[in-house]
Amino acid sequence: MAEIGFIGMGNMGYAILKGMLKWCPKEEITFYDADSERSRKVEAETGVRAAENEKSCAEQVRYLILAVKPQYIKSVADNVRQGLKDGQIVISIAAGIDRDYLKAVLNKTERIVRAMPNTPALVGEGMTGICYDEALFTDEEKEKIRQIFCSFGKMKIVEERLIDAVSCVSGCSPAYVYIFIEALADGAVKYGLPRKDAYEMAAQAVLGSAKMVLETGKHPGELKDMVCSPGGTTIEGVSALEESGFRSAVIKACDASYWKNEKLKGE
Repeated sequence: MAEIGFIGMGNMGYAILKGMLKWCPKEEITFYDADSERSRKVEAETGVRAAENEKSCAEQVRYLILAVKPQYIKSVADNVRQGLKDGQIVISIAAGIDRDYLKAVLNKTERIVRAMPNTPALVGEGMTGICYDEALFTDEEKEKIRQIFCSFGKMKIVEERLIDAVSCVSGCSPAYVYIFIEALADGAVKYGLPRKDAYEMAAQAVLGSAKMVLETGKHPGELKDMVCSPGGTTIEGVSALEESGFRSAVIKACDASYWKNEKLKGE
């Protein structure tokens, strides 16, 4: 019998599965995806056996991961609820769906983990914010949850009221970073750099800059100042970004994603 099951095998579900396979035997995992062709492909690539349906997946596992979009949570809950047993742990990665709602639609368990991972999990560099009532879980279960989310990157426990903020800063932001990389590369192509080289250099610059923040512990502003020589080319570029409202645009993007999450709660 499997210990961990997935409902949904899209990009995030698959990324989490791939990370887990680094430490968890494939025989201890199962999944169900409504797309039978997708299920066959995942089985072939990972060796993990697909369950017959959502109820069957729920029946045989201790940890059930709901890796589906928020609009499908209600219908999925209606199906898995029949297979849930006392003591099972449900983990949801659906944006905007809080634990109270999940408790209501599942009607079988209080032991619910809400998580907000991001797509860099696909390359083992994900960032996940999670929340759960620690009093309801054993130390062994807490460690298993940590293993699941640290298998494809880093994890941070936050209060549930902050999960939507997590979505702003890490859940949605890879898309913003990709736009920045694309725009930065376009700027270099404008002055003659081959596009392939421009993408590689822009992406590596972002990767290296992120590692500087994480590994030096220095404030991003201090690291920025280290690059900006007085009267130099970088401070000229920074000035242009400020004139164009770069910081304001990023904060407004966070505002938009935050309020969209709030709206999802009422849908």
